[in-house]
Parts: sequence; structure tokens; C-alpha cells
Amino acid sequence: MRFIQSPNHSERTRPVSIVVLHYTETPTLERAVRILTDPALPHPVSSHYVVGLDGEVVQLVPEDRRARHAGVSFWRGETDVNSASVGIEIVNAGPGRANSQPAYPDAQVAAVRDLCRGIMERHAITDVVGHSDVAPTRKVDPGAAFPWRRLAAEGVGLWTDRFESGDATDADLLASIGYDVSDPAAALRAFRLHFYPEAILAGGTHTHERLVAVERLFRERRGRQ
Repeated sequence: MRFIQSPNHSERTRPVSIVVLHYTETPTLERAVRILTDPALPHPVSSHYVVGLDGEVVQLVPEDRRARHAGVSFWRGETDVNSASVGIEIVNAGPGRANSQPAYPDAQVAAVRDLCRGIMERHAITDVVGHSDVAPTRKVDPGAAFPWRRLAAEGVGLWTDRFESGDATDADLLASIGYDVSDPAAALRAFRLHFYPEAILAGGTHTHERLVAVERLFRERRGRQ
């Protein structure tokens, strides 16, 4: 791991409770690092880590400092997500004009997995979410191509392929998981990007049933904590 100091950070006001994953919208690690360490931008940004296509990890901000990666965001009642999170930028150009997103290489995914495991252990946390989860009206990263299923199978985050029935409304289920439901349609779209990408990529039609199953997983895990 390399360390390249970004000047774009400040004091934390919360303990770390979340890991937030992003894509860089740049094709190279070098370009991402330049942006995330530039203090002259109109709105300077940063993250704690950047992960390259080949799995190289660059740390930009110490974990005990508040990086500037999430912007206006919300998760489980927390509105200062930057203070409560560790941010990881993953080199990926994102959806292009044809709305097709590059795949995340195996070496890169393995590096993200190992990085998340270390953060989760150091801070005794379990919530690993995407930028789209905490900012559903503004963001779509890390995108429908991100392998959330694989990461969950390897101990990072939650996943289920189940569909279950239930009487709760979509908005209540989304709020129970942690989403900001002030714009229910945006929150539901963010949920699909993370937990039911078939609904984005292949026209899956059972979003409510997947939502019921995922909400139960979150509730059960938090009940054990």
C-alpha cells in the first residue's frame, strides 16, 4: 500500500460506523489520485483509499480523519456520513453513453474485499454500502456491475438471492434497512442497484419480495450485535 497525503480532510465528529464504496469515474488510478488530492477544486474531494484496476491500494487520508467523499448523504439516521464512514474509491469509468459499465477485475475486487475486512475489524462495524445507498437522489456508484454478491460471500456486506412475502410497505422496509426515503422512488432505485441488479440489467420484477428478504437480513444481523 502506498500513502499519498491528500490535504482535503478534517476532524471527525463521529465514530466510524460505515464503509462507503464509490467508483472514480476515471479510467486510471493516477487520474483519480490527482483529483482526490487537489485542494484547488471548487469543492475539494478525497477518500481514505483508492483501489486500482490491478488491486494496488493507495491511502490518501488516515482513517481517524474525516475525508470528503459522500457529500450530502444519509444512512440509518446519520446525516454526516463523511464523519461516520471510511470511503473507498474504486477505479472504474462507470456507465458510458451506451449505459454499459466496465467490469471490476478480480484482483481489484479481492483488494477491496481485504481492505473492507480490515476496516470492519478495526472499527467493529458491519455496514458496507455504496454511494448510491447513502445518496440515492444523486449517485449511482459503484453501479450495477459491482459484485456485491461475491463480496458478501467472502464476508463483506450482506446478500440474499431469496424472495419473501410481507405486508410492510416498500418505504418502511427501505427505512428499516437504512435508506433516506424522502424520495421513495430514488431509494428504491438505489436498493435495486445494490441488492437486485437483475431489476436494472435484465428486467427483474420482484423488487418488493427481494426487499422483504434483505430487510430481514439487516434486522437479524443488527439484533445479534
